[in-house]
Amino acid sequence: MNLLDMVLQAQGGGVVEQLGKTVGLENRQATSAVQQLLPALTKAMQGNVASSGGMESLLGALTRGNHSEYVENPQRLAQPEAVQEGNGILGHLLGSKDASRALAKQVSGETGIGEDALKKLLPLAAAALMGTLSQSKQGGAAGILGLLTEGGGGGAAGQALGMLGKFLGR
Repeated sequence: MNLLDMVLQAQGGGVVEQLGKTVGLENRQATSAVQQLLPALTKAMQGNVASSGGMESLLGALTRGNHSEYVENPQRLAQPEAVQEGNGILGHLLGSKDASRALAKQVSGETGIGEDALKKLLPLAAAALMGTLSQSKQGGAAGILGLLTEGGGGGAAGQALGMLGKFLGR
């Protein structure tokens, strides 16, 4: 199972349902948004892991944080701490708020979901992504690399990644 499927199926779909509820999206809209956002975030994470010290940094973050709580108890995604932590993750992955905004704009164009909702959803999706990886860290670096490289994302997500890559200079 790839990382996107793991997030979509976490808690029987409860994580995605909570993401949608938190930002005012119907479940199908939240699912569509997550299907577009997570491949872009995963691609950014792949880039970070490939950099010098990147895997060690990711493993350290997964070990130090309580990220798995966002998957084990999806209601935590509605708390301000989830947004704060997710914004920190986005800053690390994407580098700037401009990159986050560009991703939200691209995905909005692909899904028809408003940019404002996607901007609110992005940090929560990042927290859910880290929560899912945190639950999988028992596989160590090899297991995490496997999850990050499986199902990198194509279609509209691939286009969003291309645009984001150009924006980030990657």
